[in-house]
Amino acid sequence: MIRIIIVDDHKLIRMTLGLAFDSNFPDIEVVGEADSGEALFSMLPATPADLILLDIMLPGMGGIEVARRLRSEYPDLKILAFSADSSAEKLEAILEAGIHGFISKQYGEVTELAEAIRTVVAGMEYFGSDVASLIYNIYMSKKKTAKTTPEFSPRECEIIKLCGEGLMCKEIADRLNISPNTVNTHKERIFRKIGINNTMEMVKYALKKGIIQAH
Repeated sequence: MIRIIIVDDHKLIRMTLGLAFDSNFPDIEVVGEADSGEALFSMLPATPADLILLDIMLPGMGGIEVARRLRSEYPDLKILAFSADSSAEKLEAILEAGIHGFISKQYGEVTELAEAIRTVVAGMEYFGSDVASLIYNIYMSKKKTAKTTPEFSPRECEIIKLCGEGLMCKEIADRLNISPNTVNTHKERIFRKIGINNTMEMVKYALKKGIIQAH
């Protein structure tokens, strides 16, 4: 059973999601709800959870601040962010806060949200299909100076491209007819080559260097 806490200042959203999980996803249990960051941190000591479903647009203590504090005080808790604001500026701040996944309220559905929760709790990242183009906008606006790009093998290039399309590890493995462990091995090599440690940073790097293109 995956235990989650929903943090959103809109009662109707909390209620709707709680009913949807209870009715359709028996492996996901809503163990708490909070309408603010302050309420969440008051609740956490007595409410064990695996994942925080965090609305970024919160009154008072904003969602970005909540995410940073969670990473500092509760490093084992997974954070899945969702927001109606999917601008490049907001996404950049979310990524820097150290979240494990993000879904846009404008495009995500409850079934995708459930899959995202499972994926993040399993130790992987999950980002909505619209994120790649937003990351591209971040780096186009910054116009950072390009550096020398390390050489990638054909298989590594395939994996970078498929990650950029939003595919998860198992989906990539199925597409390339290899095992998920092999996919992870290739990703770890890519990470070492460019000095990063997660998939989103790899996609950001690939977009910046023109290895992949936003769609």
